[in-house]
Amino acid sequence: METFESLVRAEFAPKNTFLNTASSGLLPARTVAALREAVSLRAEGRPLDPLHADVEAARASFARLAGVPVGRVAAGSSVTAHTGLVAASLPAGAEVLTAEDDFSSVVNPFHTRGDLKVRIVPLERLAESVRPGTALVAVSAAQSADGRIADLPALREAARDHGARTYVDFSQAAGWLPMDADAYDYTASICYKWLLGPHGASFLVVPEDFGSLTPVLAGWVAGERPWDSCYGPVTELAHSARRFDLPPALFSYAGLRHSLALVEELGVDAIRAHDLALADRFRAGLATLGHAPLPAPGSAIVSVPGLGHRQGELSAAGIEVSNRAGNLRASFHLYNTSADVDRILDVLSS
Repeated sequence: METFESLVRAEFAPKNTFLNTASSGLLPARTVAALREAVSLRAEGRPLDPLHADVEAARASFARLAGVPVGRVAAGSSVTAHTGLVAASLPAGAEVLTAEDDFSSVVNPFHTRGDLKVRIVPLERLAESVRPGTALVAVSAAQSADGRIADLPALREAARDHGARTYVDFSQAAGWLPMDADAYDYTASICYKWLLGPHGASFLVVPEDFGSLTPVLAGWVAGERPWDSCYGPVTELAHSARRFDLPPALFSYAGLRHSLALVEELGVDAIRAHDLALADRFRAGLATLGHAPLPAPGSAIVSVPGLGHRQGELSAAGIEVSNRAGNLRASFHLYNTSADVDRILDVLSS
């Protein structure tokens, strides 16, 4: 019988100590094999139907992870495009509440509109800052820079009390943090980090009534019958969230469906327990070395002030982390082990 560890070891064989999933995740062996098959299929001139089927299989898998019907999931290629769609739906003068120093893909499209009132507050004050007249609250579930987790239940309650919509980006959370997309108006996620997919695939979850979104980016894939919508205006948009689809990067989705299947097999709860145990081990080790990471309880991302300059040294030693604004950022995922934690602590102690 396969265990969590045996399944992971069958899929991953990193050549270094990779603690940088917050930048991009490792690809499982099954995903690499699927990518090779997709490239061969294209090179040999075979029909691309299997690659289009991969998009739908990946969409269905993500829907299960998000806890929503598949008809509420749109496929795309970037969170920026999904945020832009949400931003385009707002009337001029609408107030958008965002968190200070959140990732640019989550907030910048609201600024570039030029006619919205974007209010920025510290993450810890986000829920209390929702007020009458706030049209939308946009935030990352887990902050890219330091791993802090937003108080989403408090935000949901505050938004409901004041009639505001919510837009939550799960890019740094989906795959290790349970995602109840049904609790928010819109949720988005790219898939090349904790969901272990190739670059170029993302998903947007919308309400059943589409939440006042207008499919301003709709092309032929957004038609109810895509292959009948290739020429001229699309006469019938998809009756599901597929009306918000962007043309898919077929190779990316060919691999992604297998990455998502692995996440489903392992289970997000088990992955979360594994990741947090390693992150907590790292925090405890840092304390013995006299370093205090930024507070981010319950997060798989650990950010340490003043150590960012050691990123190059760590990379030379075969340990991959990130330097974010002078902070050393390490992130722990299912393929990491306690030995990985001990190795980085050993280098940092020297």
